Amino acid sequence: MPDYADVPKEILAELRAVCLALPDAYEEQAWAGTRWRVRKRTFAHVLTIASGYPDAYARAAADGGPVTVLTFRAPLPEIDALCAVGNPFFKPDWSENVLGMVLSADTDWDEVGELLTESFCVQAPKMLAAQVDRPAPG
Repeated sequence: MPDYADVPKEILAELRAVCLALPDAYEEQAWAGTRWRVRKRTFAHVLTIASGYPDAYARAAADGGPVTVLTFRAPLPEIDALCAVGNPFFKPDWSENVLGMVLSADTDWDEVGELLTESFCVQAPKMLAAQVDRPAPG
């Protein structure tokens, strides 16, 4: 198993601020990178691709790295819309409702916050999702 590159601390701090503010969300080290979960269901996963590893992520992002990517869940219409935008979004093939995003100096962290909040609501039990303030559509 290859050694995976570390996710920059600044990116982890941005993601933690959003993810850990959600009800019953928790963070754990994943097989590569870091993931955030609710009731054992992953709603966000960040890792850095380096030298083409992890290979499934490098293929999905069409980038051998070094690059940091975030995967999250979204409703299918939103996935279609974001895929149509293209960069920084990409569509991994391992699950229908998973979307990926390349994180960079140009990342809009407000948008990431909205996407992660929506991802949490996709994965969380309805009771927890109902406790979350979500941005109005549009």
